[in-house]
Amino acid sequence: MPSDTLTPPVARAAPITPLDRFRSAARKIIQMHRTSAILARFASASTTKGFEPGIDPRRHTAALAYGHVHAQCVIQCADYSALRASFGRMSNAEFVAMLSDDGACAREPWAKVRWINIWGISWDVLSALALRYELHPLALEDVLHQRGHARSKADYYPSQLFVRVLCHMLGDPDEDVLAQYAPEETSRSASPEPMRGSDYRDEDEEKTLLEPAWKRGHSDLEAPSKSGFKFVSPTRKESVARKRRERAQITLEALKKEGRVNVKVSPMSIFLLRNGTVITILPSSTHDFTEPIQARLRQQDSFLRRSADPSLLVQSLLDIVVDSALEVVDAYHEKILELEHDVLLKPDMKVVQRLHILSGDLTLHKRTLEPLKSVIYGLRRYDLERCAALADELAHADSRQNSISFAGLPSGGAPEGPAKVPVKGFMSPKTKIYLADVHDHMEYILGSLDMFAGIAENLINYTFNVKSYEMNEVMRRLTLATIIFLPLTLLTGYFGMNFSSMWSTAHHTDWLFWAIAIPIMCVVIPAFTAPDIRRLAHYGQKRMVAWKTDQSLRYMRPARRSTRS
Repeated sequence: MPSDTLTPPVARAAPITPLDRFRSAARKIIQMHRTSAILARFASASTTKGFEPGIDPRRHTAALAYGHVHAQCVIQCADYSALRASFGRMSNAEFVAMLSDDGACAREPWAKVRWINIWGISWDVLSALALRYELHPLALEDVLHQRGHARSKADYYPSQLFVRVLCHMLGDPDEDVLAQYAPEETSRSASPEPMRGSDYRDEDEEKTLLEPAWKRGHSDLEAPSKSGFKFVSPTRKESVARKRRERAQITLEALKKEGRVNVKVSPMSIFLLRNGTVITILPSSTHDFTEPIQARLRQQDSFLRRSADPSLLVQSLLDIVVDSALEVVDAYHEKILELEHDVLLKPDMKVVQRLHILSGDLTLHKRTLEPLKSVIYGLRRYDLERCAALADELAHADSRQNSISFAGLPSGGAPEGPAKVPVKGFMSPKTKIYLADVHDHMEYILGSLDMFAGIAENLINYTFNVKSYEMNEVMRRLTLATIIFLPLTLLTGYFGMNFSSMWSTAHHTDWLFWAIAIPIMCVVIPAFTAPDIRRLAHYGQKRMVAWKTDQSLRYMRPARRSTRS
């Protein structure tokens, strides 16, 4: 018999119309667009306030925020010891593949030091490097975010030392100003942003937080709100402001180009690991900056090669940075001598303008080079103390963790305390000796910059003093001419009236005019030029005294010679 159980009717899904499919696709596109805008704001350097510090490549958000930072890097890898050395050159893909393979990344037993030199900044390379060598997130953030050429510094971490220095290099004096702001292959500090529909709009149109809905040109994916207003993306406003700042900077650099020293400032990041690995990251525009060190490593009898000390390699990198700064100082010395020659020969306002630009550049370079001196001094003087403080902090953290772990054990079960481990700094004693020489060079550089800035200010003041003196001399001549000719002009105006009752007119003679003018001139001119006459007399007296002294010395010398003989 059929069962009495009733089966509920199965609801059939309504068929999806093409219009519903179109709406669903449009919603997905709108959601993708909003996600892209959020990530763009996350990646923008100017909108990272309040975000978590550091960049951890293990987080998915880091890849979303910095995955678009890509450049074709040139990567050099050198393994060396006192007896052998090997050098390699790789691309992005080859380097990432090597880091992902434990066997290929392993160092040979004979290699004491490994130097990885990277030209260019790319997320795929940096993320793989950070995962392989466990680079600190804060150090990785400093590599990716170089806000306005941030100052040089040294950060100590448990397994690595991170040093960031600003390299000052001489550029081509004939280089176009626009070439410095042209987009490079490597990514810059400010990461590029995803394409937005608002980027097609004119940059000069009014940008407000709330715009009327009747303004056309908005993206089709940005639906206007019901209130008649639409929200303008803050990222768009920041992009427009950044472009305006860049245009103003380019204009200012073009105006200051004539007569200045072309100095390029670029950051260099250095990682020194405990296992003897040194990692350097430089912009792609400095390919030849580390070539001298590469040449020294290829020479088996070089001190850098024979020592096989990774900290000495870091010292060599700092030394080449300081040597480049010395070249900049020499260029400024030549420029100061040239401007001083122009000022002494013929001072004018064009030379003052060049001196003003030079003084500003010297102040800027002094501000960027002073932290480098502190970094070198800290590595030489406080390296061991900082490592000891870091190790002490880690030991206390481990002891607290162990005390919590053994809190439930009976008395005597907990460990007595952390074992004392000898602290070893990142800098070897030999490296500290050579860092003292680098520090002396930095003292000379900063002292020279101070001296050049003072000379520039003195030349500017001297030029204005000379111009003021020349103006005073002109006014003095005009005053003297006025003193001489003003009484004569008054008398000439009176006698030029040609009155019929005047004696000089009736007798047709100018004797009366000169009879009055000459006595007046004899009184007026000495009265107004008395200070000048006294100065002239005083100068004559000093010249006479000097002449008499010189003559007496000439007569005394033969008398002394005859007395000695």
